[in-house]
Amino acid sequence: MRQMLHAASIAFAFSILLCSCSPRPSGYEGYMTRPYTVRGESYQPMSVKAALKFEETGTCSWYNESTLFGLRRGNTSIGEKVMPWHLTGAHKTLPLPCLVKVTNLENGKSLKIRINDRGPFIAGRHLDVTPRAAKKLGFYDQGLTTTRIEVLSVGDGSYKRKRRSWWPF
Repeated sequence: MRQMLHAASIAFAFSILLCSCSPRPSGYEGYMTRPYTVRGESYQPMSVKAALKFEETGTCSWYNESTLFGLRRGNTSIGEKVMPWHLTGAHKTLPLPCLVKVTNLENGKSLKIRINDRGPFIAGRHLDVTPRAAKKLGFYDQGLTTTRIEVLSVGDGSYKRKRRSWWPF
């Protein structure tokens, strides 16, 4: 009986590891740019073309929609599961999904994260990131920091559109 319990525990741990080894979720087809309303306020996400030129500086916070082993998992606005090891974030008006470079202006640390959720819906904040992203950016203990975001690409797969560099080749 004890051996069977041990084998089941190992199988469970292995299946969790196998299910989502990627630091970022993926699989959404297309872009999400439809308007939405939260707490009585309406938001109109920007177009893909506008997003590819988008840069913004503001206050960033972190949020946690998951717990260890996924026992209490949330879903993002595009239906992806939120796991503790994902490097993802939330923005009110960027098309979903998109890849952004986030730079913590207080310590210079940078990270690429996937924007796949809506928020933050607290006045004065422009970006929410997962706890793992906050740790990599060096502000997890403070809770808030000033960041600069730059959109690198919008969409996945055949829908992916990349930011054009200034170099013509």
